[in-house]
Amino acid sequence: MRQLRALEPDFWRAPSAHNTQPWTLTYGDGQAAVGWDPARALPISDPTGRDLRLSLGAFIECCLIVCADAGLPVAYRPDPGPLRVGFLYGAERPYQTPFTTADVRARGANRGEYHAGRLPDDVAGALEGTRRLPCRDLADLLHAADLHQFGDGEVTRELRAWLRLTRRHRRYFLDGLSDRALALTRLEALGLRASLALYPALRRLGLPRALAGASRGLLDYDGDVLVLVGPVEEEVEMGRLLMRHWLTLSNLGYTTHPLSQIIDCPATRQELARRLGVADPRTLLHVARVGRPRAPATPSARLTDHETPARS
Repeated sequence: MRQLRALEPDFWRAPSAHNTQPWTLTYGDGQAAVGWDPARALPISDPTGRDLRLSLGAFIECCLIVCADAGLPVAYRPDPGPLRVGFLYGAERPYQTPFTTADVRARGANRGEYHAGRLPDDVAGALEGTRRLPCRDLADLLHAADLHQFGDGEVTRELRAWLRLTRRHRRYFLDGLSDRALALTRLEALGLRASLALYPALRRLGLPRALAGASRGLLDYDGDVLVLVGPVEEEVEMGRLLMRHWLTLSNLGYTTHPLSQIIDCPATRQELARRLGVADPRTLLHVARVGRPRAPATPSARLTDHETPARS
């Protein structure tokens, strides 16, 4: 367990919605409980806990990969409990994986511009549980979902709490979504800060439509959007699978940009399910555009770089 604790900075390279980094590791009795800090959940924009459980699954996969690369025989077993999904424990042999710690460190989201081009069929076909659609086919749903998101005052308030749009923000280098991670220019970040600060007053004057309009051209190019489809009751395991997909794509030079607001909005989730021929819209678990970025992204801040994460 001491060796496991020393590897935590690389565990924390896992992705999470709004970069909240909700995971906790609680050590004791030769094992480590994998749980979450409720203060780092998103009760308004993620009321069912879907994104939370996907993030926990991705975190577990990172833990196992990093431990395997260090030669530590560690396994995971599900054991849901209060603020807990399961345990990491000593195993007979290391986790079998093609990925390394270097792969975990290299992976990252990129919200900037992508080169035009579709995924090769063999690459897309190897991503178990995913469906793909041309970017332009989802442009209308993304705009409608953004209108829904920015039109909801509570959702917008929760998003604002995790935005870090100036380096003067006290948590700029710890967590949340920074201006650099969002690929915003200094002027764009300033404008977004001002708009959100005046949200109550400007909402009736059309601010949600203006904010949603910022992403209107995001999918107007020849590219791919991937949709992960899987059992609702296995969201943690699907998060592990999603992490493996991201590492596979990263090793091939691709990055992803989450667009899960499309499935956070009931109307666009229903319509996306119809277009994909999926009977139960709840099984749409994650949406992201994927491609080769025009410029590298700035890595998201991590708590382990500057402070000790809370342990329950």
